[in-house]
Amino acid sequence: MKKSTIILIAVVVVIFLMISSVIGKYNNMVTMEEGVDAAWSQVENVYQRRADLIPNLVATVKGYAEHEQETFTAVTEARSKVNNINLEGITNNPEAMKNFQASQGQLSGALSKLMVVMERYPDLKANQNFLDLQAQLEGTENRIAVERNRFNKAAQGYNTVIRRFPGSVYAGMFGFDRKAYFEAEAGSEKAPEVEF
Repeated sequence: MKKSTIILIAVVVVIFLMISSVIGKYNNMVTMEEGVDAAWSQVENVYQRRADLIPNLVATVKGYAEHEQETFTAVTEARSKVNNINLEGITNNPEAMKNFQASQGQLSGALSKLMVVMERYPDLKANQNFLDLQAQLEGTENRIAVERNRFNKAAQGYNTVIRRFPGSVYAGMFGFDRKAYFEAEAGSEKAPEVEF
């Protein structure tokens, strides 16, 4: 073989290896960038889950509080009605006695409902819904932490690849930019106050 043919083959092999290296690095960066994007999508997904749960949780609590309020209102009204009845001569007036008994029956019914609420509080469907939603919200908060951690790890791997030599050269050539890490906001160490 001629010397020029050997040099030509060597140059072709070197060019092939360089192109293969560039293609491999490029494809690796694309794969890692897609991994970072997928990890962020999961972070957004769990945030959306939390956003979807909160109105249900609030509605359940409000619905339950409204149920309790209705019972307390019924008891208060029935008690007020009983207290406003004039008891003078009631035993001599069948109509007054009938009204009195009806008022007492309403108060007894309202008190019975209140006792049922108080006795069965843990078993009420609304309360169970609240507990279920609360557990789902707690689970979602844990998922958020896990997904943020996965995102940061994916971003760290990607950032490391595009910042190390020769990846930094290829990243600059192909426009791969550094990914930001999830960082907690100032004051996020304090739990938010939720008012119902």
